[in-house]
This record gives sequence, structure tokens and C-alpha cells, in this order.
Amino acid sequence: MSVRATEAVSFPWEDNDDVKAAQAAEIPLSVAWLGRTSTDDQQDPTLSLPRQLRSSRNALPAGSLIVAHFYDVESGRMDLEARGRGHAHEAFDIPISRDGGIQDLLAEAKRPDRRFAAVICESIERVARRTYFGTKVEYELEQAGVMLLAADEPLPQLRRPSDGRSRKQATPMLTRRVKQAVSEWYVLQTLELAWDGTCEHTEQGWNTGKACYGYRNDRLPHPVAAKRAEGKTKSRLVPHPAEGPTVTYIFLLRVVHRLGYDTIADRLNLDPQTYPPPTPTNPQRALGRWSGSAVREILCNPKYTGYMVWNRRASKKGGKNNPPSEWVWSPRPTHEPLVTKEVYQKAARIAQSRQGSPVTTNPTRQPKTWHTYALRAFVVCDACGRRMQGNPKKKNLYYVCKPDKREHEDRRDWYARHPKSVWVREDHLLDHLQEFFANRVFGAERLRALRARLADDAPKQESAVQRAKRQILDVEKRQNNVLLQIEDYVPTGDDEIDQDFRRRLQQRYAELGQARKARIAELAALEEEEQPDADQTLLDKLPRLRICLRSLSDDLRRRLFDAFHLEVRYRADTNEVSIKITVKADNVSAITDLADAISGPSEPRALSSTEATRVTRARPRAAVRPSKAVPSATVESVYPLPKPYSRRAQPAQT
Repeated sequence: MSVRATEAVSFPWEDNDDVKAAQAAEIPLSVAWLGRTSTDDQQDPTLSLPRQLRSSRNALPAGSLIVAHFYDVESGRMDLEARGRGHAHEAFDIPISRDGGIQDLLAEAKRPDRRFAAVICESIERVARRTYFGTKVEYELEQAGVMLLAADEPLPQLRRPSDGRSRKQATPMLTRRVKQAVSEWYVLQTLELAWDGTCEHTEQGWNTGKACYGYRNDRLPHPVAAKRAEGKTKSRLVPHPAEGPTVTYIFLLRVVHRLGYDTIADRLNLDPQTYPPPTPTNPQRALGRWSGSAVREILCNPKYTGYMVWNRRASKKGGKNNPPSEWVWSPRPTHEPLVTKEVYQKAARIAQSRQGSPVTTNPTRQPKTWHTYALRAFVVCDACGRRMQGNPKKKNLYYVCKPDKREHEDRRDWYARHPKSVWVREDHLLDHLQEFFANRVFGAERLRALRARLADDAPKQESAVQRAKRQILDVEKRQNNVLLQIEDYVPTGDDEIDQDFRRRLQQRYAELGQARKARIAELAALEEEEQPDADQTLLDKLPRLRICLRSLSDDLRRRLFDAFHLEVRYRADTNEVSIKITVKADNVSAITDLADAISGPSEPRALSSTEATRVTRARPRAAVRPSKAVPSATVESVYPLPKPYSRRAQPAQT
């Protein structure tokens, strides 16, 4: 259609030399078309893009010709640098020849031999859904001398006014900016509403997508009649008869026996009928067996605690894991749990303590590794709680803790007081471990030492819990006093004074209520951390034997440390090492088998596959109800060390 001069609107691109040349020669105005559609908006590119092209062509004045077609199938909210580089358009049979994407359009616009003098789109939001990127594209085209037109906006006049008056561009620019702002607001509002809806969907216990391993989807009719008529459903999780016990068994191997991901996968692959391997969403990618990554995915999934959880991964960032603070949890359990919260938290703590540490004694694949460290993954720096790493120095093996300034400064409360580097020799630790296992674990006086430690620790644990209970009672008494003051209050007759008095009493009561909730939470934490009554007879059930840790094979020594849940903490400030082991009732048989292997007539050997499997191959129980804590006995000793190879007085911060 043609546009009369009196009805046209002026834009700042009328000084374009290509436009003036076309006017003088009365040749058609060459225009490039820019289109975009997003599959995330549930649009059909084979219909949307032709419609955009037709709308743009109809808006052009007579004598104009579209000479190039640039379009993309992607989100308009992407960064401009990432735009126009995808291949989503190749999945559709779009009946429009494509000269490239938005990046190709900007590149050609800067060339002196470009084919077009203007660019037209259906609407300005087709350029970008973010106002910043939309105006940036408009500015880059303007600097190249190319007009950016929109089919739903008044087109600029192509001839310069003969009377010399200024071109009116303030109102058209305001109109375009308002449209861009409204477009961006609409997208943000839609995303926010969709996000809140998904959060509510999660809090009500509904599952999204495929059920995780161990569960199956129990599909229920959709509560909305229209969607129910279309056959749509909503899903809740129910335990799978075969996969559910497998999940419980995996957590048992991780928490009780502290096995690594690959080791657990090897155990499960011994009986794939009892422990069926997981099937991915795409069956063609199925391995047909268990892998370490599959085991890790199960141990990291909090849905097995009975709570519905969403937003563990960022769907638009390549599946990157979000921090737990950004997860959306249901306020209460919504489906039957396969493990308790306590077991899940213990598995997570094991993952943090063993991160990056090999779990077998097989030869390492690292070409620069020349040493095998007997205590790898067992030695922890007490100053920061991080695992210490092996490092050879002057013909000795050391365990070292060196905080990284780039990673820990300003993000860790312990960094300022942490030494620059902490070193402790392996042979010194092994000497004390030899004494500890020979006397406190397998020696004749082990039970007497354990009873003495329990007698010393019992009053401390009891006083902490009792102190919290007394504080709760004290706060409750104060609340009762506030209520009595409200009841016994005699009005003064001044409404302002009376209202202020009641308001202050209510505020004080609310403060005491918050304090009471905090004390109750503290008491619950103390009671949760409180270990079950130590079964002193557990230690006496262990065999007595003479043991030499240095003469054991690395594999057998490592199995021994794992069976006892060994913890070695080095305290750099006092130059002491704390050695702690825990004997659990359900692990006594495994320790006994290890002791038999150590005290055998032949040289110390590693457990065979049959022996190693017999300890933990008991079929898991289908019941998933929380059980009482397993009785255990803990033995701990502190030993002084010789002068360390370290300058401990130097702080880490500069």
C-alpha cells in the first residue's frame, strides 16, 4: 500500500544515501526481512514465519522489494552474542529461503556492498524480547545507515521535507519504546506466573515429568474439566515394587559400608534381576547395566525422603545443578519415602568427605603419580574441615592443606585464621594408628578405656540438653507473665496510652514466641545429634589379635579403615591428631571377616569377591519406614605429634 506524505512519520534514517539514490533513479527500495519464532512459545515455525513475511510485505510502500530473508527459530530472550547461531530451523520444513540469522544480517549491514537499504520485521519484539538487545540491534543498524522498520508501526517518509522543518521523531520513538517495554513486561509476568504455578504444583506433591528411579507415576484425572476431557492427568509418586528396595539398598551400601559410586554399581551388576538398572528417558541411550553416575544420581536425589523437590537443575543452562538453597520443597512429605532424611543427609556428608578420592587400590591412570597414600580420604584438617591431600617432600609422604585464596577468601569464615599451609607426615600418623588399633580396638584393655570415655562425656551431653529444656521453660514462663499483665490491666481511660500498652505487650509476646521456637529447634538438633546409648558389648564382640598396619596390603588396610569408619583429624594449632572409629552392630560381621583375613596363616590378603559380597549382599527390606538408630560404640583418642614440617604461625590472608 502507498503512504501519503502528510500521513507518514519521520525516522532518523532519512539521510540514508541508498534511499536518496533510489528516489533519484526511481528504482525499487531493497529491503531485508527479519523474522523470529520460538518453539518454547508453542508456535509452529512453518505457519508463523510465512505469516510474519506476508505482514511485512503488505506494510511496505509501493516500489519496495524484499531481497533477503533472515530468520531464526530461537528464544528472543537470549543474549545477542548467542543469537542466530542455532540450528533449530533445520528441523522444520519452512517454505522460505534463508539467507542467515540475525548475526548474518548485522554482518551484511556493515558491508559497503550490502543488498538492502532497510530492514523490516512484523513487530519490534520479533527483533528481541529484551529491550536492551532490541535497541542495540536498532542502534547498530542505524550506525550502518540501515533503517529498522516494523509492519505494525507507521512507516517513515522517504523524502526530506522541502520546507526545512525538523522531522518529528519523539512520539514515534516513544511509541516503539513503550511497545518494547510492554513486550518485555508481558514475558516476565508470564514467566513469574508460570514459576509460581510450578512451585505450588510441587508443594502440593505433584510430580513433573518422568518418575525418578525407585518410583512410578500414579496418574490421576486432571482436576480441570477441560483438560480432563483431553485425557490429561496429574501424577503422584508411588514406590516401584522392584526399584524401591534397590534404592534403599544403595543408601545402605553408601551410609553403612561407605562404598564409592563405582563399587556400588559393581555390586548391583552382580544381580541385575534383583537390582534392575535404570532406564533413561531415551531408551536408545540405555546401558543395560549400573554405572557410577547412575548411583550418584540416586544418592543425590532428595525425593527419596518423601518430599517433592523441584528446580534441582537449571533447564536453560545446560542442566547445570542449582545450589540447594534454590530448590523448591514441599512443606511436608507427599509420597512414601524410601529412606529417612537422616540417612539422606549422612550420604550427602559422605560425598563431601570423599569427593575426588579414589575408592580402590587399582593402579592410577594419572601418569605423574608415583606414590600411594595409605590414608588418602581419611585425614581431615581440623581448622577448615576439608580433606587433606597427599604430597611428597624430602623423601617423606605428607598430607597437606593449602587454602586457595581465589576460592576461599571472603567466602569462608575460617579462612582468616587458617594457616597458609598445614603439613603432617604420614609415618607419624601411621605410628599412632598402629598404637590405636593395637590397644584401643583389638587390645585387652579396650573395653575399660571405652567405659572411661563414656563416663567423662555423659554429663556434658546431658547438660546441653537440659540447658535447652530449662531455657524453653523459662521463655514459657515469661509468656505467661505477659498474658497475665494483659488480663490484669486496668484501662487508664486514654485510648492512645491503652493501645500503646497493648501493642507493646503483644510485640513482647511475639518476641518471646520466636525465642521459644528457636530454643525448640536447638533442642531438636541436640537430640538428633545425640548418639544412641553406646553398646559397650559391641567392642567386646570384636576379636583380639595382633595387628601391624604397615605389613597389611593397601587393599586390606583400606577395607579395615572403611569398616571402622575411621576419622583422622589433624589440629595444627596444638599439633595433635584425633583418631576416631565407630563400631556399628550391623557391621560387626564385616569386621570379623576382615580380622580373619588379617590373622590368617598365610600372608595378609585382600577379601575375595565372595567374601566382600557376602557382607553386604543381604536382600534389602521393602519396608521404608524410619527405623531406630543402629547401636554403636565410638572409640576416640588424641595423640601429640613431633614438630611438623610447616610454618604454622603464618596466616593465610595477606
